[in-house]
Amino acid sequence: MTPRLILGSASPRRLQLLAQIGITPDELRAADIDETPRKDEAPRDYVRRIALAKAAALGAKPGEVLLCADTTVALGRRILGKPEDRDEAARFMRLMSGRRHRVLTAIVLHRDGDSRARLVETQVRMRPIAAAELERYLEIGDWQGKAGAYAIQGAAAAFIPWIQGSFSSVVGLPLAETAAMLASAGIFGKKVQP
Repeated sequence: MTPRLILGSASPRRLQLLAQIGITPDELRAADIDETPRKDEAPRDYVRRIALAKAAALGAKPGEVLLCADTTVALGRRILGKPEDRDEAARFMRLMSGRRHRVLTAIVLHRDGDSRARLVETQVRMRPIAAAELERYLEIGDWQGKAGAYAIQGAAAAFIPWIQGSFSSVVGLPLAETAAMLASAGIFGKKVQP
């Protein structure tokens, strides 16, 4: 019997990404946890801790597989989370302008009291962003609710000429790794309708 898949996220992007590989969760649950980074916490440790905390907060009942994830943007050891306001979004974008940064996504599969975690790191380069371009981008509002103040599949795509790694991970869920983890739990994608 195929276990029930619970997506531990309210993210429409993660739901859309799963649909790309023919997977539809049986239920969505969102964890309400404190996502504040700890003092001097490394980005890799932070993203893994948050994904595990989401899984622990939600738990999985017998016959369920719980999939949780967390994505963050890191510039060196600095974590660029979801900006609180337009000024912070502008600051994040100026920091990344003309530089490379890392996007880290931790995925956790929780089943029968056991959690398995996987971390996927993608390098992203932003070209230099002129002040007028930045103002236009901020006006669009695409930065709201996005780690690092951008979505690679949104308006900020115009600033990103190069990535090394998983595009879907930057969006919010590394599909190759997620599909492999789900397959190991007996969950496979169904044929995607054209």
